[in-house]
Amino acid sequence: MDPATSRPAVVIDNGTGYTKMGFAGNVEPSFIVPTVVAVNESFVNQPRSSTKSSNWLAQHSAGVMADLDYFIGEEALSRSRSNNTYNLSYPIKHGQVDNWDAMERFWQQCIFNYLRCDPEDHYFLLTESPLTAPESREYTGEIMFETFNVPGLYIAVQPVLALAAGYTTSKCEMTGVVVDVGDGATHVVPVADGYVIGSSIKSIPIAGKDVTLFIQQLMRERGEHIPPEDSFEVARKVKETHCYTCSDIVKEFNKHDREPSKYIKQWRGIKPKTGAPYSCDIGYERFLGPEVFFSPEIYSSEFTTPLPAVIDKCIQSAPIDTRRALYKVE
Repeated sequence: MDPATSRPAVVIDNGTGYTKMGFAGNVEPSFIVPTVVAVNESFVNQPRSSTKSSNWLAQHSAGVMADLDYFIGEEALSRSRSNNTYNLSYPIKHGQVDNWDAMERFWQQCIFNYLRCDPEDHYFLLTESPLTAPESREYTGEIMFETFNVPGLYIAVQPVLALAAGYTTSKCEMTGVVVDVGDGATHVVPVADGYVIGSSIKSIPIAGKDVTLFIQQLMRERGEHIPPEDSFEVARKVKETHCYTCSDIVKEFNKHDREPSKYIKQWRGIKPKTGAPYSCDIGYERFLGPEVFFSPEIYSSEFTTPLPAVIDKCIQSAPIDTRRALYKVE
């Protein structure tokens, strides 16, 4: 009996900011880690020796140690902060794999260190961004089959999986518009009967990282006392824990002004260098952060089309017989 058929498939969803991984059938991912790799560059950049034999040995040991001495996720971030010899590499940029060597190392750690499974005993489900080139999919398959020797592989488009997860009934038409907001890229993707309408995909140059940067800018301009080296991380955590969207931005400003004690939150942290505690207020940025998608002119003068207008353009560019279903709201 084939072991892969009796064991759950491995699911790895690689994003620009975070990677979610686990096993098919689980309610939630087993691990959610930042998509980052820290490699010890001191082995890679060792000076070459003059003699041929020692030169070969130096190169060999440097290569072996470089293969072994690396970390991913939160561990990679902490290593780079505490040790200057570790360089951070972000394998995925704007939804596309940018560094295949780092990506391969990242998958290796995901499979062996986190999920602790034998890749030869499991089928694999990986995800990709809507506008990924076919060559990228081929290279992913090459790594999975030749390096990890997986018995089977399926690469799915992220918005299609998101749409499938939203259906709870067996009468699943799998038709709808998915707004896929990642850390590095935002796509509006029309899906009809489970298939992406590729010619109608719209891309927006504003994503999760831009929301973080805008919150960081707002807090800096208001004069909040946040350590500069910690400001981006604080802004990211504020975005993830306190931000929300509002239907009327003017009413929201008035609510905050009328009852500041109800709406203004407090953030408390520890200064990385001194270990001293600090605190700051979280005010208008709670709703102004996500507002960059609906009023992009408050963040950038280069892109000013609000998200609802982009969604409408996306549907209008789809085949006419699919538009009614794409506009439909469940």
